[in-house]
Amino acid sequence: MTNFHSIDVTTSSGALQYWEARAQSFAGEGAGLRAVCSYGMPWFYNAEIHVTQFLAMSPHIHPQPGTSVLDLGCGVGRWSRLAARRGARVVGVDLSPTMIAESRRRASIERVTNRCSFLAADISTVRLRESFDLVVAVTVLQHILNESRLAEAIENIRRHLSPNGRAVILEAAPSRGDNRCDTGVFRARTADFYIRAFEDAGLRTTAVTGVDPAPFKTIMLPRYRNLPDGLKPLAALAVAAASLPIEALFGRRMTAASWHKVFVLENTIT
Repeated sequence: MTNFHSIDVTTSSGALQYWEARAQSFAGEGAGLRAVCSYGMPWFYNAEIHVTQFLAMSPHIHPQPGTSVLDLGCGVGRWSRLAARRGARVVGVDLSPTMIAESRRRASIERVTNRCSFLAADISTVRLRESFDLVVAVTVLQHILNESRLAEAIENIRRHLSPNGRAVILEAAPSRGDNRCDTGVFRARTADFYIRAFEDAGLRTTAVTGVDPAPFKTIMLPRYRNLPDGLKPLAALAVAAASLPIEALFGRRMTAASWHKVFVLENTIT
C-alpha cells in the first residue's frame, strides 16, 4: 500500500499522486468514505464523520429544480449526488481521475447521471465557462498546504460563484490555533484565517456554523498510531460512539467548540 504521508502534496503533481493512490485504494470500497474522510480509520469511524458532515451540510443543499451547483473536490460524489437527487444540475470537479470515474459510477447507480457531469481537474486552476448558483467544497482546502495554491483555490471559488449565489465550505477550522493533528497532507487553519482569506478573494462570510464539537477525535488522533494494534479499533469505536450523540444534537450550534466549521459565503465582486 502506498505510504500516503510520504508524498509531497505541496506540489500539484504530489497532490495528484496522493489522491489518485488513495482513490485507487478506497474509492470503490463500500460508500467510499475511506477515500474522502479519515484515511486508515475503521468504517464506523468514517461513518460517524459522514453523518456529522451530512447534518452540517444538508440544510445548505436544498436547491430549487434546475439550480446550478459546482462541487469542488467532489471525491466520490457524495454532495454532487445529494444535490442532483434534490433537483440541481451539478458539475463535480476532482483532481483524481479515479475519484471522477467512481463519481460517475455511483451517479449511474443512483440514476442521476442526467443531472451530473464530472471533470478531472485541479480546483486551483480549473476554468469553467459558467458561474454557479451554489459552490460546495468539503474538507478540500485543509489538504492544500501550499499557500499560493490555497489562495488560487479560494479565488477560483469566487470566480465560479454567480453574483447572487452562495458558497458553502466545510473545513477543519478550530477557533484557536491547534496543530496537534497536522500531518504532511493536512493542516488545520483557524476560522479567522479562513474568514480573512475569503475576504481577500472577494467572498463575504455571512454565517459560520459548527460540525463536530466533541473533543474526543482530536484527543485520540495524535496518539492513534502509537496504540497497540489490538486497541486501535476499540479506541476508534469508543470515540465514534461518544462523539455521535453530541455532534448530532449540538454540532450546528456549538460553533466555537467545533473543530470543523461550515462557512456560508457570498460574492462581493460583480
